Order: sequence, then C-alpha cells, then structure tokens
Amino acid sequence: MIAALVEYGLFFAKSLTLVLLIGALLIALLRARGGFHGDGERIEVRDLDGKYRELARVLKQASLPKKAAAKALKQERKARKEHAKAEKGDRRRLFVIDFHGDIKATEVASLRELITCVLMEAGAGDELLVRLENAGGTLPEHGLAASQLARVRRSEVRLTVAVDKIAASGGYLMACVADRIIAAPFAAVGSIGVLVQLPNFHRLLERRGVDFELHTAGEYKRTLTLFGENSDADREKVREQLEDTHGLFKDFIREYRPHVDLGQVATGEYWHGTQAVALGLVDAVETSDDYLLSARTDAAIYLVAYAVRKRPLERLLSAMHSGLLRALSGRW
Repeated sequence: MIAALVEYGLFFAKSLTLVLLIGALLIALLRARGGFHGDGERIEVRDLDGKYRELARVLKQASLPKKAAAKALKQERKARKEHAKAEKGDRRRLFVIDFHGDIKATEVASLRELITCVLMEAGAGDELLVRLENAGGTLPEHGLAASQLARVRRSEVRLTVAVDKIAASGGYLMACVADRIIAAPFAAVGSIGVLVQLPNFHRLLERRGVDFELHTAGEYKRTLTLFGENSDADREKVREQLEDTHGLFKDFIREYRPHVDLGQVATGEYWHGTQAVALGLVDAVETSDDYLLSARTDAAIYLVAYAVRKRPLERLLSAMHSGLLRALSGRW
C-alpha cells in the first residue's frame, strides 16, 4: 500500500511538472503573439434601481388582476418620472462593487481600476458599497486590496462593506477599513491570524537516494523548504516571522476599528453575525439585499464592474493557474 502511494506521488509530481512546462510554453507563445494586451478592458455600469423596478413590474403584471395591474403600472410610471426628476437634483449616488476573493486576491487588479473610477466621479454625500466575499489568502495581495479600500476611506466618499457569506483572515483585513460593516446573520467573520503550511519530501527523497542541494547568500534567505531537511532553527525563525505578521495584522485593525478588543478576537477564530456585532467586528446584522432596498428611498444605485475579455486559451490557462494555486498554496 505504501509503495503504491509512493509511486502515485511520483507520478503526480511528474504529471504536475509536465503541466507546468506546457502552461509556461503556452503563456510564452501568447505573450509573443500579444495575447496578454489590455484590449477588451472596459467599465460596465448597471442601474440597479431600474432593475428592481423592472422586477416589480413583471411581478405585478403576473400576479394582479388586469385592471389592478394597469392601475399599478400607471402609478409606477408616475413614480418613475418623479424618480427621474430627483436624479437631476441633489440625490446621492450609491456605487456597488463586488469582490470575490481567492488565495491570491486576483480581483485586486480590477478593484484598483474600479476604485480609481469611483473616486474620480463620486463626491461628498455619495457612497461606495463593496459586497465582499473573501476567505483570505496571501498577505501582499490582500494587503494591497485593503490599501485600495483605504483610498476610499481617506476620501469624501462613505465606504460600506457588506459580508453576506465570509470575510475571514485577509478578507477581514479588507473589511475592517470600512466606515461601516454589515454582515448576514450566518456570515463568517474574523479568523484574525496567520499561518504557513507546506509538505516536506526530504525523507521520501532520502529513501529514494535523491540528493537535494540549496545554496543561499544571507542567513535567512530560505528557512523552511519543500525538499531539504528543516531544522529547529528554521522553524523558530518562521514562527518569529508569523508573530511579526500577526502583529502587523492587529495594528492595521486597531487603526480602523480601535474599539475592538484584539486580545479577545485576534485568536484565529471566526464568528457569525450577531456574535461579530457583540465583539465589535461588524456594526450591524443585515444582508446586502436589505441594505440596497432601503437605500432606494434616497439614492440612485449603480453596479460598477470591470470587464476584461479573455480569449478561450487565456481562460483555460487562468483556470489552470488558479487550480495550481489552490493545490500548492497555504492560506494565512
């Protein structure tokens, strides 16, 4: 059984190497042909208030008697005219951005463009709502994503983050920047901690008679490795780095949510809705849907998205890349 697992592991390693080589070759070919140029990139804006009105109109026509439906539609047209007049006045605007996180926070490239776009147009009284779904990942990418949201916090535009499912670890690093955080009752919030995890194949290679050499200049250029023998000193250095990073994480939260008891919440645990409110991690239990419906009374609502048209081969390579990251990377 063990021999079979070893053989399977070696086969998997060979297959993974082959896939990586093929992927690298395809990427090189695409770059040589100009396949990664930025053509096809655009900002898309959708009137969410108009969408809600259309949904209500369809439901009225389907569910009300014919005369009642006609009367309701007449009232709706009148309300729409008043709505149009209000939009020409001083009605505030609510811009909505969706952010779906992954380990490498790959949507940060789009987020920075959208933030720039909103800040160029929005002014005092306007608001940005970020519907955030992010379970965390690598520090540099999520730190950059949080820094993009901090640009909004420093402006005249009010920043609200809505968590319908999860904002954990790097996801909460982003969320805590907001002026106000709302969360659905069973949304997972928190996981304020840091981790490093990786397999080590040293003993397997040693049994197979495979030598692994690693040469560095600088005492801590490399600590833990996948294929070399890790020492207690290496492990201690990594633990020291983890504590330093955890301290930076807590300092960042303290800057934006000074009322939070970090001694109580910075344990790596996560909490749901009402628990998170009690701990000060979020400000209210509310879904993004309820928030938007309430905002319709005094705001024009626009969904803003950054669209990049990719060729089929680029989409395939992107999916392969994401799959490899999920397989090989740890989450902090």
